[in-house]
Amino acid sequence: MLAVRLPQDLETRLTALSEKTQRSKSFYIKKALERLLEEEEDYADALASYEEYLRSGKKGFSLEEMKQRYELAD
Repeated sequence: MLAVRLPQDLETRLTALSEKTQRSKSFYIKKALERLLEEEEDYADALASYEEYLRSGKKGFSLEEMKQRYELAD
C-alpha cells in the first residue's frame, strides 16, 4: 500500500477524468506510474550503455561518415 499526496490541481484533474471515464483514480495512477517507470528504466539502461561505450575508448562515427562509408545519398 502506498499513499501519495497530490497538489490540489492534479487531484482535481484526476478526479474529473475518473468521473468522466468511470475509471478509478487508482487505474490512472497505476497507468501513469507504469509509463514513467518504463521511461526511466530505458533512460537508465541507455545511460549505462553510453557510459560503457565511453569507457571502452572506441571511436564513433558521425552520420556523414556513415553515409559516405555506405554510399548513401541525402
